[in-house]
Amino acid sequence: MIPFLDLKKINQPYEPLLKEKFESFLAGGWYILGNEVKTFETGFAAYCGVKYCIGVGNGLDALTLILKAYIELGKLRKGDEVIVPANTYIASILAVLQADLVPVLAEPDPDTYNISPIAMEKAVSSKTKAVLPVHLYGQLADMNRIMELAEKHDLLVIEDAAQAHGAVLNGKKAGNIGHAAGFSFYPGKNLGALGDAGAVTTNDEALAKMISALRNYGSEVKYINDFIGVNSRLDELQAGVLNIKLPAVDAENQQRRKIVKRYLAEINNPKIALPYYDGSENHAFHLFVVQTANRDMLAAYLKENGIGTLIHYPVPPHQQKALPQFHGLSFPITEKIHREVLSIPLHSALTDTEITHIIQMLNQY
Repeated sequence: MIPFLDLKKINQPYEPLLKEKFESFLAGGWYILGNEVKTFETGFAAYCGVKYCIGVGNGLDALTLILKAYIELGKLRKGDEVIVPANTYIASILAVLQADLVPVLAEPDPDTYNISPIAMEKAVSSKTKAVLPVHLYGQLADMNRIMELAEKHDLLVIEDAAQAHGAVLNGKKAGNIGHAAGFSFYPGKNLGALGDAGAVTTNDEALAKMISALRNYGSEVKYINDFIGVNSRLDELQAGVLNIKLPAVDAENQQRRKIVKRYLAEINNPKIALPYYDGSENHAFHLFVVQTANRDMLAAYLKENGIGTLIHYPVPPHQQKALPQFHGLSFPITEKIHREVLSIPLHSALTDTEITHIIQMLNQY
């Protein structure tokens, strides 16, 4: 069986260094906001090409803290509208709600699955103060156009870069294109920890300082609390894991693109639509997502032939029980995507034999 994702196999090359890191962590006796977090924040900021990186508990907290920090800084007010793609993972929307802001959903481009700048502009109202483009599946949204529209309408741009570590546009990496960005280092990501972890990147000093306080009970000086904060600190041990894996991200992404090139060149089945890719580094290929009219049939067929798959995501946010405020809305493009997409295996530990088998089975479907 070729599993959809084999984290043990992916992390195997790092095992000796990880064991060494754990022993030094244990011996060091400093477990919260220590040198490993500082080292990672410096290293990831340099990697993304930004001035500041603030390590937080997870990707959802990263987005929520950005929005809450903008409220504290007076750049957003509770009740302001934030435009979010309708086909995103629910976390993007939860962040907006948890900051007491109002999410406004906009349809994606049917080719890239990323938010359509045309739909985004149509969604702008007098209450709109920010847009949260999601780099879905690892492909950068149309950030050139989004930044133009944001300037035109005076909007903050917060990148949801949870799946796009290392994706590049015009020489700038994800996390350095909007005004701020939220990252997740969930174990399955292109840069994955061994548990939950996240970070915010920005070039805005005031924002970085505010998020540093908010993640730590609203405190800049211990026991002196200036803001209503939360406890969302990047774990020292997870930071150590990320410090080991960060230097390999670009090589891992290139390995993913190498597999993708085989998929795109060799999968040839009129029943299966392959993802849009312009051949540039604007896609980190966190996922390889195909589209087909009968997704469940394809998934069952692949399982029978020893290939694991996953659905990202089976239910669109506006149809989730948790979000009744959207239940009366219709998003036909989003609904079609959520009905038809299927993710097939894509990671650096796949062998040539496994890749060939996946291609053959898709072509024989």
